[in-house]
Amino acid sequence: MKKSTLMKTGIIPTSTITCPECGHQKTETMPTNACQWFYECETCHTLIKPKPGDCCVFCSYGDVPCPPIQKGKHCC
Repeated sequence: MKKSTLMKTGIIPTSTITCPECGHQKTETMPTNACQWFYECETCHTLIKPKPGDCCVFCSYGDVPCPPIQKGKHCC
């Protein structure tokens, strides 16, 4: 992540998703204008969906929540 990106927007644009099935981790750039409701693990091909009450896969399985949540807003 570029330091200038964080300073300009106040958000962290990437999150490392951990697959709940196989534990594979991958750092992804999060969309800033939409929720990501599905994510396919590139190792075991499990289709990951958000946990009940979470707005997206980054909030459920990422190490950093999605940009709207980081900004203190509701996501989607």
